Amino acid sequence: MQLRADLMVLALLTVTAEAGDTVCQAYGTKELPQFSKGGDINIGGIFSFHQNPVAVNPTLQVNPGALQCEWLDPGELQYAQTMIFAIEEINNSSYLLPNLSLGYRIYDSCPSIPVSVRASLALMNEYEKSQSCTKTATVQAVIGDTTSTSTIGIARTMGPFHIPVISHSATCACFSNRREYPSFFRTVPSDLYQNRALAKLVKHFGWTWVGAIRSNSDYGNNGMATFLEAAASEGVCVEYSVAIYRTDPRQWFLQVVDIIKRSTSKVIVAFADGTDLEILIKELYRQNVTGLQWVGSEGWVTYRYLASHINYAVVQGAVGFAVPNMVIPGLGTFIAKTRPSTQPGNKGLVELWEMTFNCSMTTGSEGSSVRGCTLTESLRETDSRYTDVSDSSLLNNVYKAVYAVGHAVHLLTTCQSGQGPFENNTCADKHNIEPWQVLHYLTKVNFTTKNSEVVFFDDHGDPPARYSLVNWQMDNTGSIVFETIGYYDASRPEGQQFEMKEDVSTVWAGHQTKIYLQ
Repeated sequence: MQLRADLMVLALLTVTAEAGDTVCQAYGTKELPQFSKGGDINIGGIFSFHQNPVAVNPTLQVNPGALQCEWLDPGELQYAQTMIFAIEEINNSSYLLPNLSLGYRIYDSCPSIPVSVRASLALMNEYEKSQSCTKTATVQAVIGDTTSTSTIGIARTMGPFHIPVISHSATCACFSNRREYPSFFRTVPSDLYQNRALAKLVKHFGWTWVGAIRSNSDYGNNGMATFLEAAASEGVCVEYSVAIYRTDPRQWFLQVVDIIKRSTSKVIVAFADGTDLEILIKELYRQNVTGLQWVGSEGWVTYRYLASHINYAVVQGAVGFAVPNMVIPGLGTFIAKTRPSTQPGNKGLVELWEMTFNCSMTTGSEGSSVRGCTLTESLRETDSRYTDVSDSSLLNNVYKAVYAVGHAVHLLTTCQSGQGPFENNTCADKHNIEPWQVLHYLTKVNFTTKNSEVVFFDDHGDPPARYSLVNWQMDNTGSIVFETIGYYDASRPEGQQFEMKEDVSTVWAGHQTKIYLQ
């Protein structure tokens, strides 16, 4: 009911009068994009810049769309900057869309379904404040979001209007249902493959008696359901299966710790988000619950901000799947050179800048003890998560998503008269490109990136399912590293999908060099 109420409020338009003039503006949504730039073709972006939605008035006595967002996530800002980087790269290209420019409008999702839907509606029908309610600024495609739950709201909102949505990180197997999500694509493999791969992995190492932990979200619940089914078919028995979420009371996490302590299984399969799992890991550390063999999904197993020495004491030797890391030439320099703006619709870096340099972008604040930002500050001189692109696996997925849109539009604009895919073999009007036309061409893209990756989508909008198998280790300097010890390719024949690297050693639970056997 809450979501329905939000949609009703957000979809309404109100006509107000000022000084006798009729002005059209969207009702109930005052927020502007975090980043924006005009172009001939516009791409929307929705990322979880903040991690905690806070209701301004939870009594529902005011506009239910009034939510504020807290807990800035610099990693999500990286996704936005990668999107902008790829767009600028295409705009400067001499072979891809040489006569068209790409623009962008990027919003925050929080991540919250009401906020992500609100952003979707703004991207679809962003009526400019004008004398008429007929001028829209529709985008031709949308990149995002990071979480499956938030992306469900976006994809369901965009789907009926045939606006393509391409996610870099939403792995829920549910998105492969073309009836439910007819315009959805992604550059990250579906959890359907990862769940089955996890079941094969535990069977491969001889672990047939395991515990299971999941995030209480679409990602965790759907993922674990498929894993349990696959595990049963592989002859793997599950002693317990429990769900956790970051907003659960501490008492529940303590109960989960007690379940783990009382269990007889010594292998834990965790299909969880890193933020959720870290809370449980810290409780396990406080009670000295160590020496268990952890098996992880991509949601946490390479989450570098989980890799503290405290957490390592609990999950050392963990193994799991990860999206292969890729280097994007020039991206690190581009991000380090970014500067904040105070212009409406482009304030996405203001909060990060103020936090990083302990200054204020707001001038003329009386009584403020915080110095004003000079913009001579440099991110190059900071040890910032925002500028750390050492793990570019998901950044690369954003990069590929933008290029997929670019190639789709390129195919559209190079269509030969009389040989088009639409009615009577017609081509799209290059001066009035519709989202449904871009959607059609996205199903046809097949290109190779600078890193020699082949990008295409199957009939479900999914890419090929390939993973790195990583292992939590500590190097000679005491740093925690995610060592790649093998690969998994779902396209290979049964029995040949795992390829272990012979030139690297593996560390197991309890810092053992021999695999734990049940």
